[in-house]
Amino acid sequence: MDLASNQGLVRATACALVDKLNSGEVTPLDLLDVLEQRIAEVDGKVNALPTLCFDRARSHATSLMQKPLGERGLLAGLPVPIKDLTDVAGVLTTQGSPIYRDTIPARSDLLVEHLESNGGVIYAKSNTPEFGAGANTFNEVFGATRNPWDLARSAAGSSGGAAAALASGTAWLAHGSDMGGSLRNPASFCGVVGLRPSIGRVAHSPKFKIDRNLGVQGPMARNVEDLALLLDAMCGEHPADLLSLPSPPASFLSAARSGGRPRRVAYSPDLGITPVDPEVVAITRKAAFRFAEAGAIVEEAHPDLREAHECFHVLRAFDFAISKAALLRDKRDQLKPEVIWNIEEGLKLTVEQLERAEAQRVAMAARALEFFASYDLLLAPATIVAPFPVEHRYVAECAGRKFDNYVEWLAIVYAITLVCCPALSLPCGFTASGLPVGLQIVAPPRGEARLLAGAGVLEDILGLRGTTPIDPRPAR
Repeated sequence: MDLASNQGLVRATACALVDKLNSGEVTPLDLLDVLEQRIAEVDGKVNALPTLCFDRARSHATSLMQKPLGERGLLAGLPVPIKDLTDVAGVLTTQGSPIYRDTIPARSDLLVEHLESNGGVIYAKSNTPEFGAGANTFNEVFGATRNPWDLARSAAGSSGGAAAALASGTAWLAHGSDMGGSLRNPASFCGVVGLRPSIGRVAHSPKFKIDRNLGVQGPMARNVEDLALLLDAMCGEHPADLLSLPSPPASFLSAARSGGRPRRVAYSPDLGITPVDPEVVAITRKAAFRFAEAGAIVEEAHPDLREAHECFHVLRAFDFAISKAALLRDKRDQLKPEVIWNIEEGLKLTVEQLERAEAQRVAMAARALEFFASYDLLLAPATIVAPFPVEHRYVAECAGRKFDNYVEWLAIVYAITLVCCPALSLPCGFTASGLPVGLQIVAPPRGEARLLAGAGVLEDILGLRGTTPIDPRPAR
């Protein structure tokens, strides 16, 4: 293909490319060629995709092309990168840690197997902080991922590599995961869309604990329809994941395209629990109230989430203890300080603290459900600040308030994690310095169809679809 054709494909939507794949206008091998060229051009500046596996991808694509057109799965051969926390058979999987810098798993996570069975072609691993800890994507194995909008800025995390790849045109769709905003924060910082689905919506291989549910797997894309397409390809019940949900009768893509409008939505600048930069508040509030143009009633309100800080701190620490305590015992010198802190906090917990945290979560979830009896959607900032300098490990203070630890600045997203709601970050505007800001849109548990329909409506109103991909921009 010539350069002009390649550039056109780089900027095409995932849905449009699936149509081209199903018609035979392009092949999966064509798209891999386009990506390999684009990565060579831009990823040296961004560092979104540090591990490439094009030989494996071309082998899979060639096998897929033996099937008739239209019978190659939902993605029809569309390439997808996998976050480096998730195993891909035969491909370096480091988890961003020196401990695993040479690890090549023999078997893929069932999420990857499922994506490949649905026509996804895995060609790269996206960068992540060590074990996904921290909302700035850097590690000692591959270094930092930079924000394509300003290379001096953070891409957030922990799915920062995935978001930066989408924004810089080295991916059309991307896999990520989310415990405390790891799909939503990088989507906000990079001007793309990231969705934390309901618990069980996307099956994955259980590790350490059968009912480990603070973290979930989910999709990222440049627009709502593409996001819904990937969610359709990711979702579905699997017997190896005992919490997994069956696919719904109607596709999520049809929901995103339905034009279904919410009747009543709530906007909160802070969910009542966190400081937020005034410029971020102004941008997100203006975007949220534009739902009125779709006939919705928009009011300022939020559920009572006052226990979120204590609850998340305890449950997150417990999760780190059960999943990483052995590493602390045997590999402490290879762990970054934030990971050590998380594990040690978990090992100090008492049964009484766990009892209190679980009760707090139950109470907050019940109040959230009651809230959604009155409101179709809840809107809030997806991050409390605009992208910060990449050298900063985390946000230490906001709007004059200093935080007690490196996690607390994520409260506006981790509160939603605790109440088990699906939520996405939608690009909603830019700061005065030209940096993206995301609006968090939240629906009740298992309400992804409602969420995607509403997000699609607001995306049309805001008119920001197609803002990405961009060529990486020098520091400003």
